[in-house]
Order: sequence, then structure tokens, then C-alpha cells
Amino acid sequence: MKDERFSPDAYDVTVIGGGPAGLSAAIAADKAGARVLLVEREGRLGGILKQCIHDGFGLIRFGEKLSGPEYAHRYIEELGGTGVTIRLLSFASKISKQTDGFELTLVSRGGVDVLQTKTLVLSTGCRERTARQVNIHGTRPAGVMTAGQAQYYTNILGRLPVRRCVILGSGDIGLIMARRLSLEGAEVLGVYEAKQSPSGLSRNIAQCLEDFDIPLLTGHTVTRVFGRDRLEAVEISRVDEIMRPIPGTGERIDCDGLVLSVGLIPENELAESLEVLIHPATKGPLCDQRYMTMISGVFSCGNALQVNDLVDYVSESGAAAGFYAAQTATQTATQSAARTVAPGIGLDRRAEGNFADLTTDDAFLCLSPQRLDMDYREREIPVFFRSREDRGKTVLRVQAGGREFFRRNYSQLRPPEMERILLPLENLDLSPGDRIDFTLEEA
Repeated sequence: MKDERFSPDAYDVTVIGGGPAGLSAAIAADKAGARVLLVEREGRLGGILKQCIHDGFGLIRFGEKLSGPEYAHRYIEELGGTGVTIRLLSFASKISKQTDGFELTLVSRGGVDVLQTKTLVLSTGCRERTARQVNIHGTRPAGVMTAGQAQYYTNILGRLPVRRCVILGSGDIGLIMARRLSLEGAEVLGVYEAKQSPSGLSRNIAQCLEDFDIPLLTGHTVTRVFGRDRLEAVEISRVDEIMRPIPGTGERIDCDGLVLSVGLIPENELAESLEVLIHPATKGPLCDQRYMTMISGVFSCGNALQVNDLVDYVSESGAAAGFYAAQTATQTATQSAARTVAPGIGLDRRAEGNFADLTTDDAFLCLSPQRLDMDYREREIPVFFRSREDRGKTVLRVQAGGREFFRRNYSQLRPPEMERILLPLENLDLSPGDRIDFTLEEA
């Protein structure tokens, strides 16, 4: 976890964010021989996993159920045997493009440092939507918090933040906190979801709500909060098919806590400052199969790229992004030493035109990666997608040039559950500008 071999202000790969994606990226880049810097704004590595004391992590990566801290600890221990330089309590306040890489400004208790790096891996995670972002009217009393805040109070600080609460939104964090608060003695009056179907994984609905007799009411939302200093009550209203509250259906429920689990947003302010193209469906950077964005040398992974259901997939994308970032840094150094033109580090790659696009029909909520870089043709690549709505028996068809080359059948698809496939490319005849079309059809 230190770097005595290299200059402290020049790196091949800088990873921003020390959660599960950043840990995997830093380890993979170090294994590939890169000089690596890992920047984390908190005082400890692990990201959100530090407060996720429930199990269910690591089933894919390790083949066993782990708690969040246990999962993070395995990567932190592995990181300790590497040459990665770690900067804790450091905030990346500015990134600017240079002729052969990027200049990174870090702010910490020690002051302001300016560092140089050839490539960047953005593993900045995501943030929760707040009450104001979902247009809940009323005052701003204590007791209204996101599910992540409630989790931090309960699991890290050891404080029970509510005694009698309502949970808005059926995302996985909200479901898990419904169970957690119940176990700690709080009364969870119900989980309310504006959509007509739950937003969380099926296993969490069963284990966190049904097992604890906590009611789940879809087609309902919170329309108002009451209370000045402390929350006293909320108003629950039914919604129509486009999630608009129905007048006259409001019901007041007395409570001292409102826990919000109303969605996550990838954290991409640094990416946007570099003019990285953001995809409207994923809310993360548009990327190719190497997790490189449309700015050369800038990679994105984990929940900064797209909101994942499983931390195992977060780690997978981080490891790939770290490896390819190290590979790109090595290629840049080799070409620079040969006094040839470096491969456009920091430049907009859309002008190159050497891509095949991965396109979808309206049945998809999102799909990534969105582009295939024709200069890097792996035998197969992982592709992740979500359906737009609940579906029964469905067939996924993938075509190129009007010819189907991949098909998979599903018994059901749900928007909250991300699907992963390995797309074979070795026998595919593609040219720049071609399309790979994904469709979902009834089986």
C-alpha cells in the first residue's frame, strides 16, 4: 500500500473512489505493472460496504455469502500486498487534460497537491435521491432521511434514528432497512411504492418484508410531510398509471420517521468536468467494451457507470477498467518513447469513427456497453441490460447485418434485476459504423 519505486507525483493510473469498484481497479492495474494511485475522500476504504452489515455479498466472486465489511476486507487485504499508493481523506477538486495525460488537483488536510497521471479510472459510485428531488411538499423537520443515512445511523453510529416510520420506495436499500429497523425495535408501518410493481430484488422482498409481516403497498406515494422541528406525520396518496397523485385519496399517518429509497444517481461531476459523454439511460458515461469513455484515457466502472444490483458485478467492471487503464498507459508510454504520436489521450474519441454501436428496441431500459471499439476485438464481452417492464417468457435476440448470432431464453425479466450475458464476437464480421441490434420478444 505504498509506492517507493516511483515518483510520488507521476502515475500511470489514478483511481478515484475507494469503494468495491475502485479497490478492484487499483489491484488489477497494479497487477498489470502500472504505477497506481488510489484516491478516497473518506478516512477508510470500502465505500458503502462499510455500513452494509447484512450478508448476500460475494456469491459470484467468492462463492459464499459475505457481509459488506467482510467483502471489502478481502480486497483491502489484497491491496495491502501491492505497490498502490493510497491517499485517504483526499478530495479530487479538479482534473484537467494535458498533452500526455491529466493533471489532478487533490485537497486534503495537508493542503493542495497537483499530480500527473496518464489515465483515470472514475469509480465514484452513486448518490441517493432526496425528498426534494421527488417533490414531497411540506416543512423540513428532522426525521426525513434517505435509506443510506438511516443505515449509517443504525450500523455505524449505533443510534436508532426512528421509532415509528414509513418507508417510501421499494429499492433494495429501503427493503433492507425495513428489516434492520424492525430488528432494532422500530415499528415500520409500511413500504410505499409509486410504481405498480416493486423496485427491489425478489429475494429482498421475501426476506425483508414478507418474513417480518411488513406491508408493501404499490401505487402509493408520500405527498406531504407534517411537523416543524420533528416529523409528526406524512400524507399517503394513491397515484394513477403515470404516477400522479389522485386528489382526494390522501391519508394521514402519524410517524416520527420517513425513510426514502427512491432511486440512485451515478456520481459523475468529475466526468462531466472532462466533457465525458453521459448516456441518458444509464446516467453514467457512454463507454466501450473496455470501460473507456468517449474521452481517451478516462475509464468508468461500478455504480458510477451504471447502478448495479450486485457488488460482484461492480468488482468485475472495476477489475476490467483497471486492467485496460494500465494497458492504455503502457501503450502511451511506449509510443511517446518512440517519438510517435500518442493515441490521443484526453481527446474526444467520437471523431475517430472506429466503432460499432450496440442498439436496443424500446423493450430495454438500458444496456452497456453502448459501443464496440473495432481496434480491440475480444472473443467475447460481458453485456449488461435491464428490461423496461416486467415480462414473462422472453427471448433475447442479437443480430448484426440482419443475421442473428446470439439468442437466450428467459422465464421472466424485471427492471430491478440486471441481466448479464457473454456476447461472442470472434466469428462476427463487423466494420466501423455497423450496428449490433438487441431485441426482446415474447417467447
